[in-house]
Amino acid sequence: MDDTSDSKPLRNDFSDLNADMLHAVMELVSDGIWDWNANTGFVYRNPGWYEMLGYPRHSLENSVFTWENVIHPEDYPQVMTLFDAYISRRAPHYRAEYRCRKKDGTYLWIEDRGYVIARNPDGTVARMVGAHRDIHTRKSSIEQLERRNQSLEALVAERTRELSRVNQQLQVQLDENRSLAELDTLTRVANRYRLEKVLREECDRAERFRLPLTLIAMDIDDFKPINDKHGHAVGDQTLVRVVQNLVARVRPGELLARWGGDEFMLILPKSNLEAAKAVAQSIRQQIIQVPAVGDFKVTLSLGVAERQSGESPAALMARADQALYRAKAAGKDTASE
Repeated sequence: MDDTSDSKPLRNDFSDLNADMLHAVMELVSDGIWDWNANTGFVYRNPGWYEMLGYPRHSLENSVFTWENVIHPEDYPQVMTLFDAYISRRAPHYRAEYRCRKKDGTYLWIEDRGYVIARNPDGTVARMVGAHRDIHTRKSSIEQLERRNQSLEALVAERTRELSRVNQQLQVQLDENRSLAELDTLTRVANRYRLEKVLREECDRAERFRLPLTLIAMDIDDFKPINDKHGHAVGDQTLVRVVQNLVARVRPGELLARWGGDEFMLILPKSNLEAAKAVAQSIRQQIIQVPAVGDFKVTLSLGVAERQSGESPAALMARADQALYRAKAAGKDTASE
């Protein structure tokens, strides 16, 4: 089935009887049927979808985030590439095979097909429907056959056990190295590398699902004189105390990162400009509580910027930085947009 409804606005010309029949069919079908209203964000999933993954019926949030959260992390980039190509009309079909997390924590291979049935006048998706089909047995059989063909069964079993032990050790080391590579060594919050990585991901998500996204740039006022008068050790202690107060204000899903020197940035997904300005003011008040360093009172200047449609991560960071400079020029210890 092709996306043949691209030029039509979202319509509801079914009779009540037909609508009831359609709903009854979706309730009875064993495959996992989903229906996404992109204009409201509501996603309907039939009982077959929940039963396939072992969840009680209609027990999860009716939003796209439920779908995102069950996709295996290794499969997520490829799925989103296929999904974006279809809804932006760069591909004629949407079909993907990937793993979904079941309620018991295991993963199930599914085939996902979807079709846009209505678009808004500006070409964006208004409504899309699709189905998840269990293909775990077929995928498992293929994987078993591939393993069997690699070598003799006994040798494979022995080598696999040994390799598994080595891989576990390597994975632990890899996770530790990855964690260290994405943390600032002094403050132990995210470093510039992780900031840029996460901001790219959040910008992609905001663009895909038309969600707000804001960025707050922060800088300690008159930090250089603290270093010059009291030394870098005292300056480092000041940075650590400031970060401890900032971390206390960070909510789940947000990311605080050290941009460099005494400048920090805070990513606020699903937050608009007004909400971010309130957070910035709360942070500024929190930092006022930090004890003075000698005769220097610790304060923050902050710049707030909300992402515009189509705006790149670099452009968003530049606007937040410009807002920060305006706050500095306005007398410091303030927030600007």
